[in-house]
Amino acid sequence: MSRPPLLLLQQVERRFPSDAGETVVLCDVGLAIAAGEMVAIVGASGSGKSTLMNILGCLDRPSAGRYLVDGQDVAMLDADALAQLRRERFGFIFQRYHLMPHLSAAGNVEVPAAYAGIPAAARHERALHLLDRLGLGGRGASRPGQLSGGQQQRVSIARALMNGGQVILADEPTGALDSRSGEEVMAILRELHAQGHTIVLVTHDRQVAACAERIIEVADGRIVADRTNRPASPAARAAADRSPPASPPGPGTPPKALPAPPAARLRGGWQRFTEAFLMAWRSILAHRLRSALTMLGIVIGITSVVAITAIGEGAKRYVLDDIRAIGTNTLEIYPGADFGDDRADSIRTMVAADLDALRALPYVDSVTPLTTRTLRLRHRNVDVNGAVHGVSESLFRVRGMRLADGSGFRSEDVLRHAQVVAIDENTRRKLFGRQGQAIGKIILVGNLPCTVVAVLRERKSMFDDNKSLNVWLPYSTAGSRLFGQQHFEGLAVRIAEGQPGKAAEQGVVRLLAQRHGKKDFFTFNLDSIVKTAERTSQALTLLLSTVAVISLVVGGIGVMNIMLVSVTERTREIGIRMAVGARRGDVMQQFLTEAVLVCLMGGVIGVVLAYGLGLVFALASSRWQMVFSPLSVAGAFLCATLVGVVFGYLPARKAARLTPIEALNRE
Repeated sequence: MSRPPLLLLQQVERRFPSDAGETVVLCDVGLAIAAGEMVAIVGASGSGKSTLMNILGCLDRPSAGRYLVDGQDVAMLDADALAQLRRERFGFIFQRYHLMPHLSAAGNVEVPAAYAGIPAAARHERALHLLDRLGLGGRGASRPGQLSGGQQQRVSIARALMNGGQVILADEPTGALDSRSGEEVMAILRELHAQGHTIVLVTHDRQVAACAERIIEVADGRIVADRTNRPASPAARAAADRSPPASPPGPGTPPKALPAPPAARLRGGWQRFTEAFLMAWRSILAHRLRSALTMLGIVIGITSVVAITAIGEGAKRYVLDDIRAIGTNTLEIYPGADFGDDRADSIRTMVAADLDALRALPYVDSVTPLTTRTLRLRHRNVDVNGAVHGVSESLFRVRGMRLADGSGFRSEDVLRHAQVVAIDENTRRKLFGRQGQAIGKIILVGNLPCTVVAVLRERKSMFDDNKSLNVWLPYSTAGSRLFGQQHFEGLAVRIAEGQPGKAAEQGVVRLLAQRHGKKDFFTFNLDSIVKTAERTSQALTLLLSTVAVISLVVGGIGVMNIMLVSVTERTREIGIRMAVGARRGDVMQQFLTEAVLVCLMGGVIGVVLAYGLGLVFALASSRWQMVFSPLSVAGAFLCATLVGVVFGYLPARKAARLTPIEALNRE
């Protein structure tokens, strides 16, 4: 009883578009191949034998007719189902080996098992075992370029057997080999046939075809002969060729097909991602220069985004720190309707009693009057102009001022009109020299001799005039002995910590309006400056970040262009992966993962460079620092990932949409 056909072609045609319309390559082909047969398909170049093999291996689809594999019509299968069929049923041996140069011998052999979901350790062990049985023990780590042609073809055979290789399709398996290597390869194929594999040889070499038990001749796209053949013994062929018989490869026994691996495990998303990641990483390492050029635009973009965000945040904190140094919870009160009011000089309702009333409020921390005149300051032979301020002992708390020397004046000094003065660092240097001691010395403020009791610490701020000379006296002393007035030009109120600023301001306004009989003053809250500075800095940061994001988009376009070029350069690799069972999703995931990985690596380098710029900036400026936040760094990596996904999608999609035969035949 004849064996049932494993592969069955019924009236198959294959046509290709051409300038003249369509070119018929195969016409009305009917062929049945039973499991375990060794069949040779022969014919001259252009006869259609390679096209026939591509259809048999599900690398190509017939234009008409039916092709059944073990009773299953391949026309009913989508691209992923065809990939599974190739992965589980077929093993391919190509004339030019089609090994991936960036993978080791063992790595090439493992590829089909990776797409079958076999765990890494198990498939690596199986790959080494297959290589050892095929005479390549110890060469698993060698790259294809380090192997001879015969050794590369053995790697190709091991790859075909990786998932079991029920049907081995060999396209001119000895065409690129010398006679001895060719004979060794044929010996392996005969052994595999003897062990139950179905072998389909495509060749124009009659001696190779003579090894098959059945020879099918193709001419002009048709099967013109289908005859059985009784292969000559190896000894007879060796004698005919006057060459020594080929020894079986490997030590001891001839190679055997190892038991097929277990049925492909249900691969979860994580395992598929891990495989795609490893493949992408190997590809990046294999093309270092191209990968570096690809990520260059991303590096520049991420560096710009992170650095500009850090500069903007640093600028905002610099401005806000200066404002807070004055006191963001400070309320200033001035006579009149607003700044520049002509009636302000005639309003003299702010007096010392207002200070006591304001201090009694539970939400007021401290209060000081504000009265200023420009007078002469003298010490020995130094005579200069300076700003003289009449204040209370609470000034230093209200303004957040710190003492560099001395202890300041006290409430008792205010009550007794003491002739004491606090001076700033500029005044000390001007009157006493850079290293001069000021505490306890007498200076003339106007014509009033005053004892220096405190030197205020210098405070560098964009809101302070660091060149002016300032001195502070008790307001009682200044008003009665220098200014000749009892009213104040303004009040500064510090709101207690934790109190709502707006409500406290309303309470202060109500109190003073009741005391004055009307609202003859206006308030100025420094919180408004803080909010304005925050809004301005946020707007500037957004503007600069937009410019940086544009550079990131330009870098993403560069990634897309180079990845498109990469797809073109690696079309043959894509075909190999599809031939050994890669789904379209596997190919797309690999290229998309590669794009994202390149962008993330560019993101890491960009963040490191941004931090390096921050260190340089810190050395150049002691006051204004770049401030990096975890949120901006996380945002940078998110941007890099999105750029990889968005701009890597088109190249990945282009790679995934290739058909196996189109990719393999692309030069």
